[in-house]
Amino acid sequence: MNRGALLKVVEAKYTRADLPEFRPGDTVRVAYRVKEGNRTRVQNFEGIVIKIKRNGYNTSFTVRKVSYGVGVERIFPLNSPLIEKIEIVQRGRARRAKLYFIRELSEREIRRKLRADRKRIGQDQERAQVAKEEAEAAQDATQAASEGEPSPE
Repeated sequence: MNRGALLKVVEAKYTRADLPEFRPGDTVRVAYRVKEGNRTRVQNFEGIVIKIKRNGYNTSFTVRKVSYGVGVERIFPLNSPLIEKIEIVQRGRARRAKLYFIRELSEREIRRKLRADRKRIGQDQERAQVAKEEAEAAQDATQAASEGEPSPE
């Protein structure tokens, strides 16, 4: 077994599969666990994904937001156990893989450049609808099964 295959086998245990698929141009809200002293809390960071660096387990993504007129960028390791969840707020249609050029643009220009990707938003809604229907069907099946059995009294 070569070194790359061995690394994939070892890293597969730590790779997260519970996070949604997103691309540069999407607006995401990252819930990140922060430790302050002896307490931990969840801090949300919402902004536009400007870069995804894909390197197997070491994949990371950069999120940029403007806070009180100052641009703030934060790099998150994708497979970090400190990330509680990633929520996609808006799908964006970008023509490039790295969106460094938005650093010089105003909020209005960014909105114009990164139009909402209606096709991917529709696909997300369809997936959510199918998942909801499957959950309801599973709940109905378990409810019917429990009604058929006599109570344990």
